[in-house]
Amino acid sequence: MATELEPDAALMLRVKSGDMRAFEELVEKYKQPVMNVIFRTLRDQVEAEDLAQNVFVQVFKSAHRYKVTAKFSTWLFTIARNLCLNEIRRRSRHPAESLETSQSENDDYPARQFEDVKTFSPTENVLQAELENKVQAALDELPENQRTALLLCRQEELSYDDISEVLGCSLSATKSLIHRARETLKLKLKPYLHNGAWKEAEK
Repeated sequence: MATELEPDAALMLRVKSGDMRAFEELVEKYKQPVMNVIFRTLRDQVEAEDLAQNVFVQVFKSAHRYKVTAKFSTWLFTIARNLCLNEIRRRSRHPAESLETSQSENDDYPARQFEDVKTFSPTENVLQAELENKVQAALDELPENQRTALLLCRQEELSYDDISEVLGCSLSATKSLIHRARETLKLKLKPYLHNGAWKEAEK
């Protein structure tokens, strides 16, 4: 290959050859980002854990078919999004069951369950938790494609081009989705923007 192979793709090619250590490296690197996106999408802690595990099961099962046609992270988050969409469709067919499960599982798990750990004073903790709840509520109201685009935008490994591949739409459409999502959230969260916390969340 004329160009240097992306490190993650190189690891995946090792997985294709049966290297379990390479697979463990990929899981360790991406399990938290994948779980974050799934949890923010479904708001179900147990389901996020299960689906994240299923993502990597699919990665392993598909290893023998893997070809370096895109960044590994793009391929990975495409799998994650497809599983999320499948779960959303399942919930739409069984809304009562999904609502009961979601409420019972999330009573003890705030929106920050899978976010990076930061240190705050007690007062800041209260304000941060309130902001996180407002952010999540605003995210929940976004159309699925806007929400997914914005969540993927927070992943450092993914460029706009990568996100457009995950979403299966053009680059201009992807940028438009992210822009509309940000503008909607800014409008809904305007009373909370003065503390600067959303600047971190908007990254």
